[in-house]
Amino acid sequence: MDWKRSLRNRLAARCTPKKSEQELKDEEMELFTKYYMEWKGGRASVNTSYANIPRFYYRLPAEDEVLLQKLREESRAVFLQRKSRELLDNEELQNLWFLLDKHQTSPMIGEEAMINYENFLKVGEKAGPKCKQFFTAKIFAKLLHNDPYGRISIMQFFNYVMRKVWLHQTRIGLSLYDVAGQGYLRESDLENYILELIPTLPQLDGLEKSFYSFYVCTAVRKFFFFLDPLRTGKIKIQDILACSFLDDLLELRDEELSKESQETNWFSAPSALRVYGQYLNLDKDHNGMLSKEELSRYGTGTLTNIFLDRVFQECLTYDGEMFLLINKGNVSQSAIQEQMKIHGQEPVSFQDVKDEIFDMVKPKDPYKISLQDLINSSQGDTVTSILIDLNGFWTYENREVLVASDNDSVADADDT
Repeated sequence: MDWKRSLRNRLAARCTPKKSEQELKDEEMELFTKYYMEWKGGRASVNTSYANIPRFYYRLPAEDEVLLQKLREESRAVFLQRKSRELLDNEELQNLWFLLDKHQTSPMIGEEAMINYENFLKVGEKAGPKCKQFFTAKIFAKLLHNDPYGRISIMQFFNYVMRKVWLHQTRIGLSLYDVAGQGYLRESDLENYILELIPTLPQLDGLEKSFYSFYVCTAVRKFFFFLDPLRTGKIKIQDILACSFLDDLLELRDEELSKESQETNWFSAPSALRVYGQYLNLDKDHNGMLSKEELSRYGTGTLTNIFLDRVFQECLTYDGEMFLLINKGNVSQSAIQEQMKIHGQEPVSFQDVKDEIFDMVKPKDPYKISLQDLINSSQGDTVTSILIDLNGFWTYENREVLVASDNDSVADADDT
């Protein structure tokens, strides 16, 4: 750069008289026209690479392209290994906790250790490059509540870091089973994941290996029933991480898990054995499948025929369509009435209950109730039990009597 010329131009510019307002406007318009024409392509761009659109799509290798398939698998494996190395290990997490505890800010609120933003940043500098992503103003503000000193809980922040690390570890673990490499798991992929996970779950140590296939089937169906409603045959890994099912499954790693928790956990050994026992009791011909007649004996045997017909229609059609649950013109009141006759009860008019259902749900269309209407009303369980099960219908029909009976029982207990 010619500094002598630049200085002379600067001095000359100071000596020149001040431009008038019109001259400034003309100069502004001239510069605008110049830059606008360059932007519009009036002049050739200095960087010739702008003329080419970069490649953003790479097709997946075909099944017969073995070399490309192997290359893709190896590159994905290397990528996942690199991502895994970027995560905090146990020693680094312990060091982080030590630093947080060392830099806590007084006064304490009860037994809760707190830290202000200044010490928060100091810990971030000392914790190392892997922790840098957690020590941001956004995360601090997210965890900041009503502390009068502008501090956050050390335990809440550490739990946040632990949760993030766990999610990334699980994402990497699930991605190892993503054969297609597209961010989702097929049914066979999820089966392999759960099958290899069983030996790491102490609460499943009592399961015999001959039972593994049924357990895997039971667990996988839970995921696909809720996360693949359109029956595409695959589930996004992101959806698996977002739901609570994986938390329930990995909860079985706890060797001291209580019996109450095991009873309420779908993936526990007692739950799987209970489902298996119910299935065997229903499968009278022992062919491994349930007919409509066999399924009708489920529970107390009070499921309506129209519901059973719908179940088999839905199970046999995989086109992803959701049937209409109920509308005012096609509700079969005879289904419940037929069950009442079979069980020796006096049939009641279904018309009044039907009107109550519509009042309860308040659908957008006054002549029909859709699945979304049921979800919005938060009354789906009640409506469904009324329509498909005699016991559910009877409980709803006699709800006032049952409430009064419960109140009387409570009053008697208080008197004694």
